[in-house]
Formats: sequence, C-alpha cells, structure tokens
Amino acid sequence: MAATVIVIGAGPAGVRAAQALVQAGLRPVVIDEGRRDGGQIYRRQPEGFTRTYETLYGSEAERARALHGDFDALRARIDYVPETLVWNIEPNAVHVVSGTRYRKIAFDGLIICSGATDRLMPVPGWHHAGTYSLGGAQVALKSQGCAIGSRVVMMGTGPLLYLVAAQYVKAGAKVSAVLDTSTFVQRVRALPQLLAIPSTLKKGIALMSVLKRAGVPIHRGITPVSIEGTPEHGVQSVRVTQANGSMFEVECDAVALGYHLRSETQLADLAGCEFHFDRALHQWLPIADEDGRSHIKGVYVAGDGARVRGADAAEHAGRLAALAALNDLGVAHDAAEARKLRVQLTRFTRFAAGLRTAFPWPARFAAALPDETIVCRCEAITAGELRRVVNEMGAKEANRAKAFSRVGMGRCQGRFCAHAGAEVIAAEARVPLEAVGRLRGQAPVKPLPMALAPHKDMETSE
Repeated sequence: MAATVIVIGAGPAGVRAAQALVQAGLRPVVIDEGRRDGGQIYRRQPEGFTRTYETLYGSEAERARALHGDFDALRARIDYVPETLVWNIEPNAVHVVSGTRYRKIAFDGLIICSGATDRLMPVPGWHHAGTYSLGGAQVALKSQGCAIGSRVVMMGTGPLLYLVAAQYVKAGAKVSAVLDTSTFVQRVRALPQLLAIPSTLKKGIALMSVLKRAGVPIHRGITPVSIEGTPEHGVQSVRVTQANGSMFEVECDAVALGYHLRSETQLADLAGCEFHFDRALHQWLPIADEDGRSHIKGVYVAGDGARVRGADAAEHAGRLAALAALNDLGVAHDAAEARKLRVQLTRFTRFAAGLRTAFPWPARFAAALPDETIVCRCEAITAGELRRVVNEMGAKEANRAKAFSRVGMGRCQGRFCAHAGAEVIAAEARVPLEAVGRLRGQAPVKPLPMALAPHKDMETSE
C-alpha cells in the first residue's frame, strides 16, 4: 500500500511539495485552510472575479499564474481538502475540521507548509477601528476587491510595506503616506547581501518607483507615536516622530501595520518539533536540517513556516522537503535535484539576511511603550499590566506571564502579541529575550465552534 503523505498548506511551498510527491507516484493529501490555493502571496481571487493577474500580483503575475496552473494540473492526482483547519496534531495523525465535519487523518509523512503571518509592534491607539495588519489589508484587496479605507497610511518596515502600498496604488486606492521605521543608511549597509538575488532587488526598486510616480509621501526613520481616533469614528490620524526629531501627523481613516513577517510555527509545535532561538531574527523557529527534516521522524517543515525567505525560496524548500520525505520512505527520487535545491537556497538565505539588515525589527520600541498601550488586543492586556506581573509576581517567562495576565490567551493565540509581549517582558525584567522563552502551542490552534464537539461527529481515516 502506498504511503500517505499529508501536505499542510497550498501556498508556494505546499504546491511544490505536492508536485514532487505526485511526480514520484504518490497521491498526497493537501489540506488548505483557504478556499483556493495560492497561499497569502498568491491568493486566488474568488470565482467570478475578473481582475487580471497583472492587476492582482504586479511583478509576480507570471509566478502566480505558473503556480496556479501547476496546481490545477495536480488536482486530479491529489486529495485536496480546502477550507479545512488542522487544529491539532498527534503522532502520525492530524485532526481537522471542515464545516461541521471533524476527521482524524493518519499519515506516514507530514510536510508542514504553514507560511507566515504579520509581525506586529503595538502603538498607542492601534485598537481603534480601521487599524489592520499589512497582510489583512492585502487580503481585503485580493479576496474582496476593496481597500481598508479611503485614505490609508501604511506603517512599519519591510518589503511587504512597499508591496501592499504599491498594490493599493495600482488598484486605485488612496495611500496617504508610507511611514517606514528603517533608514536609508540601513539599506545601503545591506546592499552586498541583497545583491545575492539582483532580480528580487530590482523588483523592490520598481515598487518604490510605483509609489513615487503616484506621489505617495514616503518618510523613513520614523518612530511611531500614536494612532489617533475615537470609539465612534475609528482611526482619524497617525502621529510619528521623524528622523530629524520633529513631530509629523497625517490624516487618514485606516492604517495598515507590519514589521516584515513571522513564521507560523504553532503546528510545528503541536507536532512535537524542537525549537531554537534565532538571535538575528529575535524569533523562535523549529529545528530542521537543510532539507526540512525535524527531529520527529516523518515530520518536515518547509517554506516561510520554517524560516521566512520569501515565496521563491518557499517553492524550492517545499520541493526539497518532499524529496527528503521520499528518500525517508524509500521512494525513488532525484538526489541530484536535492543537491541543486540546497545550493539555490543558500542565495535566498543570504538575501533574507540582507532584508534583516535593511528592515530591522524595532525591538527598542517595546521598552518605550506607554503603560496604557494595549499589547494583546484579544484580551486588552496593556504594557503596564505586563510590567506589573514582572515586578509584582516575578513573571519573567512568557508562559508564567500568560498565566498571570492572560496575554496570548485570546482568539489569535499570541500570533499578534507574542513577539512584542516578550520584548516588553525582557526589557522590564532586564533579561535577554531568549530567557523569556516562547508561548507554548496548544490545541486548538484556532477557535472551534462549541456546537461541533468532536465526539458527536468524528470520522477517522486510518
């Protein structure tokens, strides 16, 4: 009987992993939380929408078209399970829910291609209606064909900041300003590493040109001060300190925030993968070898869910993880291709290091947050409350602070607040960030309806 390999995610890494498995004669199960394939970066528009690839994806139109076309060609040779949440993982089986149907699906191999989500640093007033993540603003544009506001400010740093701003401009939306915390000097310093992939660097420069031609003001080296607004009317303006120390305020009715991306690692955690702290990234990441093997037999991590290196790298990593799974299952595969993929990925790793230098995570902002600033939006936990549990209860570790304050206990399970919360704790406790640790993953990774208790409608595929 053929081995059962499950691929979680149908973004760039997941599609290429499934493609490699099919080419080797297997019929993988591809589980996707989205309605259609493509992941976040190549998210497909709903059926019936007629926007062109060039309008939706800009310079990435051809890559998006190729990925979608290749996935369509795979559909008859895979078991595709869209709009389905993997909410728990146990040894050799995943638990999923789709609509009213719960299932447990056994596997011989599991390739986790969970992608990445926005990395966020709180700012006073970010709880006002009209404040979105950059990824959320992008989803609104791609999936709903609408902007998040009529006068939008993009604030943060990283390539996604400029990509989303350019996409909004091309769609005809009004971008009032792009406010970047990184500086021109940091980008110059990163240039030698960014030249590892000249074509990608060129695309980034092209995005800047789109904004300049549209007359969008770009302010670099800023420090966020506040998002001004009211409960009745939501966001009304953004206030920042400019690089020269002067105060600057721009009126708007919506803000998109983001500081590059963070790997979505909760499923890897539930699968039992070990983690290590990456000091350069200020992030905890699953431990895997260069092919994507975790220390758990039969479990692999690939793409941005293992390390954020971009969509092109994710395609390579997804295929490489599938080849590793085939090797471990004793299925014939092209070993020479695996060696070639490893070499190619080293260029993307170097480029990603350049992006860290050009667009650094502003960890210093956490220590300066006013006490009344909400850090955990789900539970309305402020920076002052986190500092209180550090000083009055000795909670210098993430999970202990969670127990005392409820930070990270809400709907997002720490996706929005965990990184910034840990920075606040580390700064107040005067300990290294890695000493704070990370919030432990728990099932379910996202909320499940109480009315759909698993024991009432459980199907098992063994």
